[in-house]
Amino acid sequence: MSSIRSTGIMTHGHQHDCARGSETGSRDWSDTPMPITPTPRLPLLPLAAAALAIGIFIFDTLSPMQFAVAVLYVVVVFMAATYYQRWGVVLAAGACSVLTVLSYLLAHGLTFEGTAPDRSLVSLAAIGITTFLALMYVSAQERLRHTERHRANLARFFSPQRVDQLMEIDTPLSVARYQPAAVLFVDMVGFTAYCSTMAPDAVIAMLRNLLAFLSASVFSHEGTIDKFLGDGLLAVFGAPVPSPRDATNAARCALDMLHSVDRWNEHDHRSGDAAIRVAVGIHYGDVVQGDIGSEKQLELTVLGDTVNIASRVEGHCRSLDAAVLVTEAVVDALHSEGSDDLAARFADQGRHTLRGRAEPVHLYGVSRSALSWPDACC
Repeated sequence: MSSIRSTGIMTHGHQHDCARGSETGSRDWSDTPMPITPTPRLPLLPLAAAALAIGIFIFDTLSPMQFAVAVLYVVVVFMAATYYQRWGVVLAAGACSVLTVLSYLLAHGLTFEGTAPDRSLVSLAAIGITTFLALMYVSAQERLRHTERHRANLARFFSPQRVDQLMEIDTPLSVARYQPAAVLFVDMVGFTAYCSTMAPDAVIAMLRNLLAFLSASVFSHEGTIDKFLGDGLLAVFGAPVPSPRDATNAARCALDMLHSVDRWNEHDHRSGDAAIRVAVGIHYGDVVQGDIGSEKQLELTVLGDTVNIASRVEGHCRSLDAAVLVTEAVVDALHSEGSDDLAARFADQGRHTLRGRAEPVHLYGVSRSALSWPDACC
C-alpha cells in the first residue's frame, strides 16, 4: 500500500502574482481537512459489556457447574473491540483476566487441585487469543480508515484513474524529485468587476460552478490540480506521474476549458459583457516536487522557474487579448509528442517580455475568435 501523505497535496509553492492574488482572494484549499464521518457507536454497548462481565463473574464464582465459564469473557473482549480503540480492548481483556483469577480465588482459595486450575488456564488462554484477534481487527479497521482518508484527499486533486494508480505506488509522493511537466494556470478575466454587484452567496455559487468545470477538464485530460486560486486554479501535467503526452494533455485541457465555459454561458444565457471568460497560460519545463513547510504542516508542492513562467504567461493573456497563451517550449513539446495539428492551432505571437523576467519569451496563442467548436478541444 502506498505511503502517500495526506498533508497538503500538490499545493503551489511559488510566489504567485500578488496583484492578482489580492483580486482573486486565493486560498490554499489543500490544507482544508476532509470531513470524516465518525464510526457510529452504540452508547449502551459499554454498559452491556460491563453487565455481561459482572454476570459471568458471578456465575463463574457461584455456579457448581464444572466447565470453563470464564471463556465467555471473550464476548466482552469482542464487544470492546467494536466500540473502543486498542486501549479499550487491552483494558477489557485485563479486567476479564482479573475477574477470572478473582473468581478462582473466591471459589477455591489458594488450592490448585482437580480440574479447576485447568479450566481457569483455558479461560485465560481464550481471553489472550481473543485479545490478539481483537487487536488485529482494530488495526485492520484503522488501516482501512486511513486508506479511505488518503483516497478521499487524493480524489480532490487527481482523476479517479490516477488515484488508483497513486494508491499502488511504493514511492511516497513526498520524496523530492526533479522532472519535466506542463504547468497550466487558468483564472477568470475581470473577476472583481464582474462580481462587484453580486451578493456574496451568488459569488460563491458562481465560483463553485466555474471551478467544477475547470476541474473536470483537468481530470479528463490526466492532469493534477495543484492549487485552487479563488477564481481559477493551477494544474500540472506530468507530476507526480509523467506520461508521453503531457504537453498534449495540457493544451487539450486548455481548449476544453474554454469550450466548457462557453457552453456554460450559453446554457445560462450570458453573452457580451455578462459572459464569463477565462484566460489560460501554459509552460513546459522541469519542475521540482517535494515537501515544504514546517514540522507542524508540510505541503507537497511543485515549484521552480517553469511554474513562475506559466503564471506570467497566463497574466499576459490580457495584454494580447488571447484566450490561451503557450510558450515555445510547449509548442516544441507538442511536435515531439506527435501533436502537430494541435500545435498548428496556436498562432505565433512573437517574443514578449513578461513581468519580472529579463529575457523575452516566445509566445503562441489562440484568440477567442479563432476557436471553432466542437473540435477545438480535440
